[in-house]
Amino acid sequence: MRQLLLDLPAEKPQTLESFVVGANEELAQLLQRLSQGSPNGLDERFVYIWGDAGAGKTHLLRAMAETPQARYIAGDATTDDFLYDTATTLYLIDDSHKLTPDTQIAAFALFNQVREQGGCLIAAGNAAPATLTVREDLRTRFGWGLIYQVHGLSDEEKIAALTHTATARGLTLSPGVLPYLITHFARDMRSLSAMLDALDQYSLETKRPITLPLLRELLQRENDANSESNS
Repeated sequence: MRQLLLDLPAEKPQTLESFVVGANEELAQLLQRLSQGSPNGLDERFVYIWGDAGAGKTHLLRAMAETPQARYIAGDATTDDFLYDTATTLYLIDDSHKLTPDTQIAAFALFNQVREQGGCLIAAGNAAPATLTVREDLRTRFGWGLIYQVHGLSDEEKIAALTHTATARGLTLSPGVLPYLITHFARDMRSLSAMLDALDQYSLETKRPITLPLLRELLQRENDANSESNS
């Protein structure tokens, strides 16, 4: 969707409300409590979440970043981003498996400072702490608190979520559109939602209903555009 997304409005902010919970209800409830109250008031101040790409880990951390006094730290951040600050009560480390040797040291120090001086730290990675490809002392820190696997949605849950979104927006989708979409396109909800936006726009531009032929035509246009850009 690289070409088509260029024509769409700015990306919608990610929120806890827009996260499709699926089998992640306990985790979603915990993050809601964290976003509404003081992290220092919780018994567990360290949370680690892991799962496959597209399961929604970054969505959750970006949503939590809207919490007052929160700091989002990307996997490619610099060591300065890991500096402890008493004005920050919630630290959010994304893509922990991508941390460099230097930022792994900085993350280790941040864990210790949060434990000693207060705050809450939520980290995300592509594997459980025991198998995460980081230095041993940091791996131990990731396993300090609560650990949750973020479970991806089943095809049926994805269809149900996209159907709900379409209905809320007043879109009429012909039968077969969503089953075809999730089997012929990127399977994460972020990409699927973006494609639904593109499909809505293309339908308005062409003054045609959202049918399976329209979807196939749009996917073919995107494939052709990507082929030209790579040639």
